[in-house]
Amino acid sequence: MANSKTNAMRILDAKNILYDTSTYDKKDGKIDGISVAQKIGKEPEKVYKTLVTEGTTGEIYVFVIPVKEELDLKKAARITGEKKIEMIPVKNIQRLTGYIRGGCSPIGMKKDYKTFIDISAQTIKEIIISAGKIGIQIELNINDLLYIVNGELQDIIKR
Repeated sequence: MANSKTNAMRILDAKNILYDTSTYDKKDGKIDGISVAQKIGKEPEKVYKTLVTEGTTGEIYVFVIPVKEELDLKKAARITGEKKIEMIPVKNIQRLTGYIRGGCSPIGMKKDYKTFIDISAQTIKEIIISAGKIGIQIELNINDLLYIVNGELQDIIKR
């Protein structure tokens, strides 16, 4: 499994960005972020999940937050200039991103959506995100992730 490159990995390779991968067994169906962190032996504070949302204008936004946290939709709306932000329905994830639920990476989506990463990421050197396939995670420098997704650090989780 580790030998098969995902689209996100190919993009990082093309930009000469260093990363490590971790694989985990998905057969038990436990693919939530906290279970994944346990399976790969990493602190949950370093493992982030990718959430895809839609604003009232119809714009799609991507939010990358720690797996133990919850997106604050009011903060998300405020920073995007939207009246309201809502999670997209699971059935629309693949059509909009090219990825499936549980394997959604902020790197290599079908379009370059505006991406926001929670400010908690500035306290860690390496961030762990989905590689774009259930069972594979990518660990890379937070600044490299910000660069590759043209992301922005913002306070976006419930506190």
